[in-house]
Amino acid sequence: MRKSAVLAGTAALATLALGACSSGGGGGTATTAAGGSTSAAALTSINVWDPYPQYDDSSAWASYVKACAPAGATITRTTAATSDLLNNLTSAVKEDNAPDVIMLDNPAVPDAATAGLLAPAKDVGIDTSGFDANLAGPGTVAGVTYGVPIGANTLGLYYNKDILDKAGVDPASIKDWASLTAALDKVTKAGSKGITFAGISGEEGVFQFLPWFWGSGASLKQPTSDAAVAAGQLLSDWIGKGYAPKSAITDNQSASWDLFLTGQYAFAENGSWFAKAASTQKFKAVMMPIPGQNGGAAPVPTGGEFVLAPVHKADSAAHYAAATKVIACLVGPDNQIKTDDQLGYFAANKDQRAKQIASDPIWTPWAAAIESAQGRTTDLGPDYTATSAQLSTALQGALNAAGDATAVKAAFAQAAKG
Repeated sequence: MRKSAVLAGTAALATLALGACSSGGGGGTATTAAGGSTSAAALTSINVWDPYPQYDDSSAWASYVKACAPAGATITRTTAATSDLLNNLTSAVKEDNAPDVIMLDNPAVPDAATAGLLAPAKDVGIDTSGFDANLAGPGTVAGVTYGVPIGANTLGLYYNKDILDKAGVDPASIKDWASLTAALDKVTKAGSKGITFAGISGEEGVFQFLPWFWGSGASLKQPTSDAAVAAGQLLSDWIGKGYAPKSAITDNQSASWDLFLTGQYAFAENGSWFAKAASTQKFKAVMMPIPGQNGGAAPVPTGGEFVLAPVHKADSAAHYAAATKVIACLVGPDNQIKTDDQLGYFAANKDQRAKQIASDPIWTPWAAAIESAQGRTTDLGPDYTATSAQLSTALQGALNAAGDATAVKAAFAQAAKG
């Protein structure tokens, strides 16, 4: 999951040669639904929308995207938060002036597809081969594939080794919820603070809740089950006992990370996109998998955007031909690592990701997590949006209950009623 505030700080990664992404040839052919090619006059102006408003037009990311323009064409980039892009796309498709390429956070893909805003990848000619099934899953809705992941990220549990050493906590002893809670108790009694996480209302908070939710054995098909309540109770208890700050109720991932960077907290649940920043701290910050309730690594959600082609009616062949060139430039085998290093993401192709991890040891602890990560919308498709809202309501009630078991159960029961 990539939120606009979350990726602040990754601009330092943008040191790659921008010209490497430029695709050659300005001629246009588009693959039709029947598999043939339709000649089309090449576009000279290509519009790309992305959800990275933290990167303005002077940024390295903006230059990188624009360098993907085919010969004889230029790219105009528009950026806004995903929710705004989705709203604007609805109007743009209706008026038949949609962008040629759009990048949407993966939970938004089913909504956009079922609303008829996206062209199937097969119709456009997008190459969907070579992407890991667990990371590509959100791009397929009702059996139709619409786009491909630009990359992926996920969540882990960072810990401050200096604090754990001082408190006499061996990180290898943390294998389940009970041992993690015991470690939190020990570090707080030793004078440090416990754990930071983002419990903010909305999808960002749900994203961070899912490892605990799935780690309890809960299913998104039953979002208010007893197992789900147990996950909510865990986080609620941490706030009630003072192991987690009360601000977790409203903290986003950036705010939560900033608390960890003070060096006062023993643990932080946060994303792989902060791995570079973690490696530069004065204290030793290490990543470990988030534990499941009864042991083992909890399933974690995939984050990251999908690259897609919106529907066009007039001159569709020309628009789709342009889209295929830009998308191939961004996520093709030759440039996938360069693009993902720009964003602090993992490549969504196992072989490419292996090269990426081998080039920088800070990624090594994340390899297993990203390969076993789960798509949020894979099971539910467009129904995920309503389920996520339900979970968010339940989680907010649980966190505000600050350990009160009766109130936590009531929060989930109320959420189940809608």
